[in-house]
Formats: sequence, C-alpha cells, structure tokens
Amino acid sequence: MKATPTPQGLQISSATSDAALSPEQKRFNTLIKQIEKLRQTLAGWHDFIPQYRRTHAQVIVPLLDSARAAQREWTFALAGLLLQPGWTKGERATLNELIADSAGELLASQDEDDAELKALFDQHSDVDFDTGQQEARTALQAMMETMTGVDLGDPDQIGSEEELFRRMQEALKSQAAEGSGSPHEAPARPRRQTAAQKRREAEAQEATQSLREVFRKLASALHPDREPDATAREAKTALMQKVNQAYAANDLLTLLELQLQIEQVDAGHVGRASTQRLKHYNKVLAEQLAELKQEIVRVESGFLMDFGLQSEWNSSPKKLLSAIDQEAKRLRSLATRIRQDLRRLGDKAATKHMLRQERQRLRYAGEDEDFF
Repeated sequence: MKATPTPQGLQISSATSDAALSPEQKRFNTLIKQIEKLRQTLAGWHDFIPQYRRTHAQVIVPLLDSARAAQREWTFALAGLLLQPGWTKGERATLNELIADSAGELLASQDEDDAELKALFDQHSDVDFDTGQQEARTALQAMMETMTGVDLGDPDQIGSEEELFRRMQEALKSQAAEGSGSPHEAPARPRRQTAAQKRREAEAQEATQSLREVFRKLASALHPDREPDATAREAKTALMQKVNQAYAANDLLTLLELQLQIEQVDAGHVGRASTQRLKHYNKVLAEQLAELKQEIVRVESGFLMDFGLQSEWNSSPKKLLSAIDQEAKRLRSLATRIRQDLRRLGDKAATKHMLRQERQRLRYAGEDEDFF
C-alpha cells in the first residue's frame, strides 16, 4: 500500500500488484474526503459572512431605513385623518386598528426607542406597547418552560426575547451538564453495563489513546526547547501551537497532516497501519466529521437568525447573495408602494375605498385566528 498525494497527503491507494483496500482503509479515505469537503464549506462560510455583513450594511440597511421612514410618515398621516370630520364609526375603528398595527410593527422592528411612535401606539391600542410586549414574553416563557421542563425565573425580570432565549440556553446547558434529565424526574438508578457498552467504552478509550500517541510523537519532534537554532526554534514553536490546537479540538486529520509535513511519517504510513489502528483512527475521524457538521449548522443557523433569513436560503452562500438582491428589490417596491399610499390619503374617496378593503382583510384575519 502507498499514499497518493492529496491536499492532506494521506489518501490510501493500492498499487497495481497490491491487494484491494480493506474496509477500514476505504472508510479512512471516505472520512478524510468528507472532512476536507466540510472544512472547505466551513471556511467558505467564514469568508462569506463578513462580505454579506458589509453588503447588507451598504445596500439593505439604507433601503430598510427608507421604507421604515415612509411607513412612519404614513402611520402619523393616518392619525391626522382622525382629526377630520366625515368618517363613519366603522371607518374610525379601522383607522385606529391600522395605526396601532403599523406603529406596533415599526416599534418591534427597531432597536432604538421611539417615544413619539410609542405614544401614538398607546393612544390607539387597547393595551400599551410595553405591557403587550411583556404579556407576549410571559406567554412565550410559559410555553418554553412547558416544553423543556426548566424554570426560567421571574417573567418580570426578563426584559427582552433575547434575554429569555439566553436564559433557556443556559438552563438547558446546565441541565445537560448535570446529566439529570428533566428536573421533575427522579434520579435514574445506575444500571449495570452490558458487554456491548463495555466494548464501546474500551474502543473509545483506545481511539483516544491513538490520538494521544500521534500528539506525543509530534510534541517530541517539535519541542522548541530542544532546538538550539533560533530560526528553527521559532518555526517549531509555530508548528507546536498548531499541534496543541488540533489536539485540543480532537482534530486527528490535522495531526496526521502535520506528521507528514515534518516528515515524521512517509506517504504510506497510514496505508501500512494495522487494521486495529485504522479502526481507532476512523473512530476519531468520524467524531471529527460529526463535530464539523454541527459547527457548520451552528454558524449557518446563527447567521440566518441574525439577518432574519428563511431556512430555504441555507443551502449555500451563493444563494444568500441572491437573497440580498431579492430583498433589495422588495424594499424598493415596498417604499414606493407606501409613498403611493401616503399620497392617496389626500383623496378622501380613495381613502374610504382603502378602509373598506382593510376592514374586509381584518375581518378575514380574525376569522382565520378563530379557526386555528
């Protein structure tokens, strides 16, 4: 067996005269290919996200501010209409609902407090904005506590949804660390290990030992204190830092690559490894692959949440770039429509027609809520 040069230099291949690859060798090859692919995916996300943030700040934020400013102007213009005579009771009720809905939407979408807009909302809503937000958080907290079985504390001490979710994450982490399951459950009695459980535990320990052996060999070869030459010592110090980081992350693939880099092993080293040793390597690599998948999900989902993007955009950064273009078109269209609606408010007949349409929409929305 010999290794064929790849980005890692570790891919195992059989020479023409050698036997076919064993199952463990094939699995090793598959795992390092998958890990390399996910490494590139994760690196792509890390490269893309700062670029997206810049583009979002330059393109989307100004358009969003423009659309919000137009909507704010429209909302206050609606309030001004109520000062005019000639509106029926139903039309006034619809105006009140439109003002409260629009003001509430604007208040919920912005970080900075807008006292004037909040006063307008409170004037036209049955419940003031702060009370409504607190009631919504309390209801959400009750649902989360029921679903997770954790106590999130006094609702009056939670000032935002972000704080509520932070408390939930901390509580779940603490619960997982204690290993006690739901706080309402009695502690489980310790069970006797089965033979299969003992075997899996022994295999896990052996896999960890294989990782440690690779680390020890690298540490011995790269120990900076054993190098008299200053330049070489600096280079070894830098490599040793990479070794420490890889070992801390259980990154066996990087450790093996570093061994190859310093010629501690030759290109056929892994191919000549025993089946048992390859089995241990594969266990560590499989864990590394699973951790990479989880990290990609964490980075991707966190990004989508930060920007309020829907999950259908999560397939690739390339599609997310098209999402910016679509969002920009939507915001331009929205701002144009709001300004057109603002101009129509000067026409009483057109406004009455708009209020009839809105009354129907609100009625249908209420029927849907009753149905569900």
